Amino acid sequence: MTGLDFSLFTEGGPMMWVLLAMGIAGTLIFIERLLYLHRGQIRSTAFVGGIKNILAKRRLMEALTVCEETPGPVAAVVKSALLHADDDEQKMRLAVQEAALIEVPVLERRLGSIAAIAQVAPLVGLLGTLLGMITTFHAFMQGGNYATANALATGMWQALISTAGSLVVAIPGHLAYHFLSGRVRAIVRDVEWAGNEIMKYLLVEYPHLPANSEGGEGAGQKDGP
Repeated sequence: MTGLDFSLFTEGGPMMWVLLAMGIAGTLIFIERLLYLHRGQIRSTAFVGGIKNILAKRRLMEALTVCEETPGPVAAVVKSALLHADDDEQKMRLAVQEAALIEVPVLERRLGSIAAIAQVAPLVGLLGTLLGMITTFHAFMQGGNYATANALATGMWQALISTAGSLVVAIPGHLAYHFLSGRVRAIVRDVEWAGNEIMKYLLVEYPHLPANSEGGEGAGQKDGP
């Protein structure tokens, strides 16, 4: 079966090697992007809730440390807001937007390459098909009225296999692109929600927290007789 598959591949003509290289490149990019997005996608609700709990105890530095140790764009955006916790709303919003503008393009990196592979593969297959048809007609012209079926079949095989190979590359490429784009959109929504949520907390609730919110009960016991 392996020998048959390889013989079919070689009969597809030179464009099959181009399609093979495109397929390998697309697969490697997909795996790299999938692992990167998986690492960068966190439970934003739980993360922001934990940051709020830390800030409720007036531990701003601890919250910044947690953001630095947490991978992904959500933590980076929350960290930018925490760094401007004492600024007004406009400065804080600008800082959050700048952080988002830095993180979002990183998420979308190389997705265009997968889309390009999926779009160009059928064109490469079409070129291989045309080369196969040229081979067929050339064999027919060389053989005249007595062209053998084997000579004609060589070009037809090349045309059909090249077309099939291009679809084998293009269809998974389109699926991979749309799948990764969906993951990126989900992370972007988390980034937007986390940025707005932490800003609202820092601007509305955080300034009104008591300075000695941590260990308040212990301080009350010391005031007793």
